[in-house]
Amino acid sequence: MRLWRNQGSKDKFDSGTGWPSFTKPIVSDAVVQKVDETGRVEVLCATCMSHLGHVFPDGPPPTQMRYCMNSIALALE
Repeated sequence: MRLWRNQGSKDKFDSGTGWPSFTKPIVSDAVVQKVDETGRVEVLCATCMSHLGHVFPDGPPPTQMRYCMNSIALALE
């Protein structure tokens, strides 16, 4: 399952970081978050616990969140 839509997503935005950035996942209960060893909040697949990226509290409204995702988590259309 891909958890972020790379093209045509109203939740995608240009964060200026170079990473695909989103305000929220397509399916919120498909991911879990945990603080990693560096102190950042890691986003994991809720099924297999694979690393998908990180989330930061500096995104735009309405969520104020910036999900910076690895390409494996993206639906590339």
